[in-house]
Amino acid sequence: MNTIYEKITYIFDPLHHQWEHEKMHRKISVGLVIFFILSLVAIEAKRQGMLNSAAFGFVPTNHFYAISSAFTVVLILEVISLVFTLPCSFSRSVGKQFEILSLILMRNAFKELSKMPEPITFEGSKETVLYILSDGFGALMIFALLGYYYIIQTKASDDSYRPTDLYAFVAAKKGIALLLLGLFGYMGISSAVLTVVGHEHTDFLHQFYTVLILTDILVVLISQCFQPSFYSVFRNSGFALSTLIIRIALAAPPYYNVLLGLTAALFAILLTKVSSSLFHRKVK
Repeated sequence: MNTIYEKITYIFDPLHHQWEHEKMHRKISVGLVIFFILSLVAIEAKRQGMLNSAAFGFVPTNHFYAISSAFTVVLILEVISLVFTLPCSFSRSVGKQFEILSLILMRNAFKELSKMPEPITFEGSKETVLYILSDGFGALMIFALLGYYYIIQTKASDDSYRPTDLYAFVAAKKGIALLLLGLFGYMGISSAVLTVVGHEHTDFLHQFYTVLILTDILVVLISQCFQPSFYSVFRNSGFALSTLIIRIALAAPPYYNVLLGLTAALFAILLTKVSSSLFHRKVK
């Protein structure tokens, strides 16, 4: 098994280092700016009748779609970062998922703009404005709760592993992360192809979130092999439950998605406080 763990680590660590490198972040940022500008150019060309062929049927005619598309790319990048944080602690991985939830709500707020006419008029768009306010303020509140969630994280709240168990557990999570990266790439490419050819399909990001739910449960079960204590099992299962509430929030209609997101954040904060308190009592 040690040989397998070493091979997984040998593949995962260079990929993770390359993704987190400052040069990579700079290239991605520049690429995102170029993508946004090209999206605006393509939309304007479509409005001017320069892209009327069937091959460009997927190009919208509302400039606000460029904003939504740019935030979709940002979200895709954050999901990839989430997969790379999977080998980290449960608390760090959950925090990353709340980061993504806040970005999704912000993306939804901008996505509502595509339903408004150009130039923007308030008449006939009251419901859209309410949705924008709901998602925007929801993203802000989750962002604030996330900041407090990170503050209360302590080293004492994470269960200690023996060095050999910790190495095996982390390597196992790295193996799962590699499989998730491959699956995410396949789902993303398939979705892009379906979009270009004009076939209707569900958002592949939401499909991937379903995969993440199953992954969370799998990681909880694997962790029990290395740390079977009641405190560890309950805490890790609780974090998995908070991510499940996040997934439900993503599928919920406006207003309910914000309420569920806030509920998930408050649940994770309360779980952290309670489990940390119990851990201190246990070590005493």
